Amino acid sequence: MLPVQHQLQLLEAGIDEAGRGCYAGPVFAAAVILPNDFYHPLLNDSKQVTKSNREILRKVICSNAVAWSVAQISPAEIDRINILQATYRAMHKAISGLSIQPEMLLIDGNRFRPYPSIPHLCMIKGDGKLANIAAASILAKTFRDEHMLQLHAKYPIYAFDKNKGYGTATHRAAIEQQGLSPVHRKSFNILPAQMKLPL
Repeated sequence: MLPVQHQLQLLEAGIDEAGRGCYAGPVFAAAVILPNDFYHPLLNDSKQVTKSNREILRKVICSNAVAWSVAQISPAEIDRINILQATYRAMHKAISGLSIQPEMLLIDGNRFRPYPSIPHLCMIKGDGKLANIAAASILAKTFRDEHMLQLHAKYPIYAFDKNKGYGTATHRAAIEQQGLSPVHRKSFNILPAQMKLPL
């Protein structure tokens, strides 16, 4: 449970991503500006919140935020520019999508590519410390999970409904059996090494 949101002078937007380490699917990012007095007892880092509570929080955040935006970068673009740059691009797209321009960006993690004309502060484990970042983590996670369910309907063999694109044993076994789908990240070198034939 995070404390009541406090904003003194600057209009702050929390920024977080979801899906950076996945084998498949886009990387998502969200930007959220919460009201000064926003409080919800369930709000926390999305990894510390149950699936049902994340869905509750998603509705609360979308209904009560001053502004919010979610963006994604495709697997093909991830392969083209690498996952770190794709994550920055997703974050920038989410910031650009806000209906109100913030005066300060609060970034979960320790690295960020500066956004033009808006200062930023990086915070390790910020999604467990600041309400704006926690809210962004909830939106990025829930919107990405929803997208992966849609991909599961197209590629059920990979069980995206359960692994959300992460490299579980079941997912790796499906790749070994079926190969990569169009939504896998080819640059991640996730194909199993070819077995050596006996001489």
